[in-house]
Amino acid sequence: FQDPYDSLNPRMTVKQIISEAWKVFPDLLPKSKWDQQICELLIRVGMNPQDTERFPHQFSGGQRQRIGIARALSLNPELIVCDEPVSALDVSVQAQVVNLLDEIQESFGLSYIFIAHDLSVIRHISDRVFVMYLGKIAESGPVDIVYELPAHPYTQALLSSVPLPDKKARARIIKLEGDVPSPINPPEGCRFNTRCWKAQERCRQEIPSLDDLGDGRSCACFFPEVKRIISA
Repeated sequence: FQDPYDSLNPRMTVKQIISEAWKVFPDLLPKSKWDQQICELLIRVGMNPQDTERFPHQFSGGQRQRIGIARALSLNPELIVCDEPVSALDVSVQAQVVNLLDEIQESFGLSYIFIAHDLSVIRHISDRVFVMYLGKIAESGPVDIVYELPAHPYTQALLSSVPLPDKKARARIIKLEGDVPSPINPPEGCRFNTRCWKAQERCRQEIPSLDDLGDGRSCACFFPEVKRIISA
């Protein structure tokens, strides 16, 4: 979860938090093995197994997030949904948690749906990226291709906003006009048409489909900027 403070029950110990899933699914692990498995999970996420009787308020934000990861691993899942898991953490702690997620993915052979707004974190951890605007997919594809060759105007504007030390690079920032429309009452046609510099009458009347652009990419735009990968 995004908030490592509110996502753990303050009245439960670490032992109770991690073992709660086994109470719901008692056939997965005999109760006689709970203590051993909890200690192994805590060690796996970089925590001290002696912390089992402590409460959430006795830990830092990064430690709480590690407890949350251990709880997610308790059912040995094939897929974990990470909902902004590092946005509430300090930058140094963010790196630790992201590296931990990488290590766990390799060890357990699982997949992540990683929801985030930090573009550098997304590029580091993702194999495939989906760019969304007002609840709709604007573009998808292999992460390196989307970052290097964005096809949708919103993706282009989003990536251009990343701060760069090069003054010449900063001059290429795409500044979007107007405010983001309400997701409760989105504009007709393409949801990005009110802020898009490419928008035409068709964009205000029709909803673009998510079309295949090749190279594993898809884009929901009537006028995508398509560049091909050239292999040497």
